[in-house]
Amino acid sequence: QVQLVESGGGLVQAGGSLRLSCAASGRTFSIYALGWFRQAPGKEREFVGGSLWTGGHTKYGDSVKGRFTISKDNAKNTVYLQMNSLKPEDTAVYYCAAKPGPSADFGSWGQGTQVTVFS
Repeated sequence: QVQLVESGGGLVQAGGSLRLSCAASGRTFSIYALGWFRQAPGKEREFVGGSLWTGGHTKYGDSVKGRFTISKDNAKNTVYLQMNSLKPEDTAVYYCAAKPGPSADFGSWGQGTQVTVFS
């Protein structure tokens, strides 16, 4: 079992920045990749970005490319989502999720953290 805990959400003015954290615990050796997703009210869940747990092959959704950056602190088993130039349309609950293999589903999810961007 892998446990994921997000933190760092909050209220920010448009143009501002936030950094979300996703702390992983448990069977972290079983993680193949970790992704960030978001879901706004009334909308489908959207892929924000993700990378291999060992690093590399980082991908971003089109709506956040050039503004969001994923990084990882290996010693803390924590993945960060640095969000810059935030827009009101970035308002959503942000989740991190892990999957155990390249063809597997993201089966372990955190509880989510709310990000609200006001203009």
